Amino acid sequence: MADRSTPPDSIILEGMRFYGFHGVNPEEKALGQPYLVDLTVELDLSGPGRTDRLEDTVNYTDLYRAVRGVLEGESKNLLEAAAQAIADRILEGFPVEAVRVRVNKPQPPIRASVIENASVEIYRRRE
Repeated sequence: MADRSTPPDSIILEGMRFYGFHGVNPEEKALGQPYLVDLTVELDLSGPGRTDRLEDTVNYTDLYRAVRGVLEGESKNLLEAAAQAIADRILEGFPVEAVRVRVNKPQPPIRASVIENASVEIYRRRE
């Protein structure tokens, strides 16, 4: 277990793109739109750093599939709920200490606005 006074080791997946049907507006649920997700998981990487064996770490592919399952799965009204569902799935399914999830909705449908992304970022630790 890592000393809490030192920064944690992390695996980071940035810019994952998915197409989902989330939002409170009926057209968002009917037409869908792209989402971008950044994921950071904290865990001790000293073991796999020494052994160089995939089975001693968390597989990036499995993390990606877990996030995809949420974003391309059941519709959520809020980005907050989508981010929480991702965090829950990661903490339940992987041996990580903590997770940071950022969900970006590019060009959110806000009348008369110019917004590149509406985003939610959450950080959850294993209890």
